[in-house]
Amino acid sequence: MRLAVCAEMVFTDLPFTERVRRIHEAGFDVELWDSRTKDIGALKATGAVFSSMTGYTAGSLVDPGSADEVVRTAESLIPTALELGVSRMVVHPAELIDGHAARPVYRSSGRMWITGARTLERLGKLGEKYGVTFCLENLNTILDHPGIPLARAKDTLALVQAAGHPNARLMLDLYHAQMGEGNLIELVRRALPYLGEIQVADVPGRCEPGTGEINYAAVARALAQAGYDGTVGMEAWALGDSDAALDAFRAAFTVPAPTEASTLPAPPTGVEV
Repeated sequence: MRLAVCAEMVFTDLPFTERVRRIHEAGFDVELWDSRTKDIGALKATGAVFSSMTGYTAGSLVDPGSADEVVRTAESLIPTALELGVSRMVVHPAELIDGHAARPVYRSSGRMWITGARTLERLGKLGEKYGVTFCLENLNTILDHPGIPLARAKDTLALVQAAGHPNARLMLDLYHAQMGEGNLIELVRRALPYLGEIQVADVPGRCEPGTGEINYAAVARALAQAGYDGTVGMEAWALGDSDAALDAFRAAFTVPAPTEASTLPAPPTGVEV
């Protein structure tokens, strides 16, 4: 597994380019949000590997009246993604403004499902054209993002499955999934064929692994056993020192090699040992 850190949420006392440099020097890939506010040349000069960025700036994936805006603005951001070497562009089920629903909707409809799947398929085709992957992120509507329809992990997974395009995949955020659904290990196993990336933070607080209730060491073992070799990104605030938060994240997702005893096959049923 590759490990990435969201530069929007750690080293927040530093200028953004310096945050990226610190993350890179610590040995992590870098995630970022709205690239339009960033000095792209300065970011590129850090030598960092950029894992993902926000992949649209307007419109709602599930709204027939604004889905075209999602695709249009997604295409406008692709030159930035290509310049930075970003391979994953993140979209959400509906438009967010400062993290909140632009137009809150509290009941989903069949029309939303159809529109969402078709728009995601269009994004997949766009990604195929330019060599990037669009990843649909699940959100929680309990605390952080009320009014976002089709936001639960089971819904975003269903939309990715319905879109049926290899360049349209799931950004599985386990913080959001724990807030709304739980059962994380079974969730990652079910979502494995459709994963583009996994994001993590602990609950409550949305800080680094080890600060809350999620057993991320167990999640990491389950991912390793399932053969996941993609990226895990820490999209979390640092509870205290940012360097310590990065260390805790690395420790949670550094899976020890299995011992000889743990790799021995179980004895056949009915045989005395």
